[in-house]
Amino acid sequence: MPDLLFSTIITSGITPVSFAVCTAASLILGLLLSLSHMFRNTSSKSFSVTIALLPVIVQVIIMLVNGNLGTGIAVAGAFSLVRFRSVPGSAKEILSIFMAMAAGLATGVGYIGVAALFVLVLCIFNLLYTVTRFGEPAEAERELKITVPEDLNYTGAFNDIFDKYTVFHKLKRVKTTNMGSLYQLTYTVRLKKPELEKEFIDNVRCRNGNLDIVSSCCATVSEEL
Repeated sequence: MPDLLFSTIITSGITPVSFAVCTAASLILGLLLSLSHMFRNTSSKSFSVTIALLPVIVQVIIMLVNGNLGTGIAVAGAFSLVRFRSVPGSAKEILSIFMAMAAGLATGVGYIGVAALFVLVLCIFNLLYTVTRFGEPAEAERELKITVPEDLNYTGAFNDIFDKYTVFHKLKRVKTTNMGSLYQLTYTVRLKKPELEKEFIDNVRCRNGNLDIVSSCCATVSEEL
């Protein structure tokens, strides 16, 4: 049984039967990869369809190359041109593309069992990592933007409030606004008790003269590769 699982169905050239079996396997595996990518993930329809059909495209290319060195070099050049014609994607999108290409490579050389096992294992672990808190920060941080008048010495002006309500605070940016008459301070903070956020902001308002305060989720680290 293991020998059948890890053996190729293409032994004496491409036949209509082997081509049909490989194409069917590529379509099924592409659909599984696309569904796995869409699970709890925002994705466009065009990208989902691309992931579903990419294994078939790669499979046909591999079958057509079939050991021809010159054709293989031409295909590699074509793939490299596609990279420069596409916009950068997120890390998960790049991962899905590589998984789809790997599945297509496996079916293209006839290793249907290897391709199915590969996709099954990756989909299971992808779903497992998605439903768990794997890779997520332990505590959510907030981005706090405080507008202060130009006559207020902002250095350490809010330290006592931060010490009372936050576990961590850091001044990230200082920006002048309103023709230089106001300063906008951008902090990264982690609240001790998120439910006391309103009380925390009220205390800051008393210190900055009731000027604008914006509390928002921190921008996530860029997921582009």
